[in-house]
Amino acid sequence: MFKNKILLITGGTGTFGNAVLNFFLKTNFKEIRIFSRDEKKQDDMRRLYKNDKIKYYIGDVRDYDSINEVMKNVDFIFHAAALKQVPSCEFYPLEAVKTNILGTENVLNSAIINKVKKVICLSTDKAVYPINAMGISKAMMEKVIIAKSRSSDSTKILITRYGNVMTSRGSVIPLFLDQIIKKQPLTITNKEMTRFMMSTEDAVQLVFFAFKNGHSGDIFIPKTSAALIVDVAESLLDLFNSKSSVKLIGIRHGEKKHETLITREEMLFTKKFKKFYVIKSDNRDINYKSYFSVGNKNLKLSKDYSSDNAMSLNTADLKKKFIKLPFINYVLKHRKLPTDPI
Repeated sequence: MFKNKILLITGGTGTFGNAVLNFFLKTNFKEIRIFSRDEKKQDDMRRLYKNDKIKYYIGDVRDYDSINEVMKNVDFIFHAAALKQVPSCEFYPLEAVKTNILGTENVLNSAIINKVKKVICLSTDKAVYPINAMGISKAMMEKVIIAKSRSSDSTKILITRYGNVMTSRGSVIPLFLDQIIKKQPLTITNKEMTRFMMSTEDAVQLVFFAFKNGHSGDIFIPKTSAALIVDVAESLLDLFNSKSSVKLIGIRHGEKKHETLITREEMLFTKKFKKFYVIKSDNRDINYKSYFSVGNKNLKLSKDYSSDNAMSLNTADLKKKFIKLPFINYVLKHRKLPTDPI
């Protein structure tokens, strides 16, 4: 399906953008376009990959003209450009709105006008029952995507929703590794806090599955395990034979004790596959009766899918997972964090 086609990755210089790029470089895409604001990271990637199939474009999803310029002849899009850090979005919520909501609308409008075949948009567990500005902006992003999918005709628009991707930039594992290297205490917020744990490989496989099987408006979610953050810290300390301690600092503003990937309400419309869940698209038209006057008496709410009721990993399980990750093996060998994406 990708032969002689062009793929555009927005936010392509990020951890996830790099992971998607690495995977799709092995397919028969004719060209892969990287679109981002960061010229330094683009130059680093150009030196790292040395691959003429990759084309680099400077621009910002907030600027419709810049995204529309790179959209010509594109067949598929993976949209990962976003503000993702909870603290920065808490301080600058309107910036999250401009990038995560309005920027996504720019990408989708341009994709539809340019007759792109399929767009996969990256969302997060923080969009589910959101309590912080980043999560709220991502929840609204999902609503924009679903609304656009109802009228996008030949352009299929889908969502992939993830939990914690291990070793991604800004996540807890690189923080813990940095603290271990510097012989500092590992800072955790609460001993009962849980998070989903998945590798970048698992996450990219979900993107591939969505490209192959998705219908417009579908939301794809991985079946994945979860763990106590304190167990993550203890596992890394043991793996690195570190004498550092674990330090409790308390739950921070905008932070949840547990994360949720599917609400109990969404579970009513969720289809299970071997490795994934799919929340089927809501294709109702603007007929208010079907929203507010008519319901389904036979539907019963079930449990949500959250990190405190998913399959739990113990410290032994976590160490087995960690030892398979190239990022962690690099740090074990060199005792420093990698500068290039791994």
